[in-house]
Amino acid sequence: MIVGVAVVPHPPLLVPELVAGAVAETEAVRRACLAAGKRLSALSRQWLAIAGDPGFHGLTSADAVGTFRGYGVDKIVSLAEDGASDDVDPGLPLPVLVAGWLREQAGAGEVVVQTIDPVGSVNDSRRVGERLARQDRPVGLLVLGDGSSRHPGPSGHPDSRSVAYDAGVRDALATADVDALLGLDVELGAELDVSGRAAWQALAGAALGQSWRAELLYSEAPFGVGYHVACWEPA
Repeated sequence: MIVGVAVVPHPPLLVPELVAGAVAETEAVRRACLAAGKRLSALSRQWLAIAGDPGFHGLTSADAVGTFRGYGVDKIVSLAEDGASDDVDPGLPLPVLVAGWLREQAGAGEVVVQTIDPVGSVNDSRRVGERLARQDRPVGLLVLGDGSSRHPGPSGHPDSRSVAYDAGVRDALATADVDALLGLDVELGAELDVSGRAAWQALAGAALGQSWRAELLYSEAPFGVGYHVACWEPA
C-alpha cells in the first residue's frame, strides 16, 4: 500500500559536498527536495523508489552502499540506516545514490530502488508502477526524474518545446493528474532529453484507482534542466 509519494529530481547538485561554491544557487531545489523527503518519511520510514536509468534496469536492495566518487567527491551514502560503510559499491547509478542521500537527510529507515528503461514504453512503465503499488505493507513511494535538459542554459542545446513539455509535467504533478502523466509523449521526451518521463508514468500506474491530494513544492529550470518537486497523499 502506497501511503504517500515524493517526486524529486536526481542531479548531483542536490548534494552540497558536490557543488562547493555553488551551494547558494542550488539551495531552492535542495530545500524543496528535503521538505518532500521529510514529509514522505513522516508517512512511512520504509520507501520504494522508482527511477529511469539507461545503464541498469533492476532492483537495488536496501543493503546497498554507494559513493558519489564518480561525481568528484567520495561522499558515501547507504540505502538503509544500518548500512555497512565498509562494503561500498562504486557503480551504483546516480538516481540510486540520490535516493540514498535523500533517505539519510529525511530520516527514513530504508529505500529499495527500482530502475527502469528511461525510454521504455508507456505501458511498460505503467505496469511497473502497478506492481510497486501491490505492497502488503505501508510504504512511501519516492519518484526520481529530471525534466528536459533543453531549456536555455549552460547545456548549449536549447529547444523551445522543452518549456511546454515541462509545463505539462508541472501541472500534472501539481494536480495528481495520472491521465496527463500517462499521456506524456515518449518520442518527444527522448528528443528533449527528459530522464523522468518513464518514472512519472510508473507513478501514474501506482496511483491509478485512488484519489490523491497533491502539492507542488518546486518547478523551475535552473542551469537549463527542468526540476519538479511534488508531494502526493491519499485524499
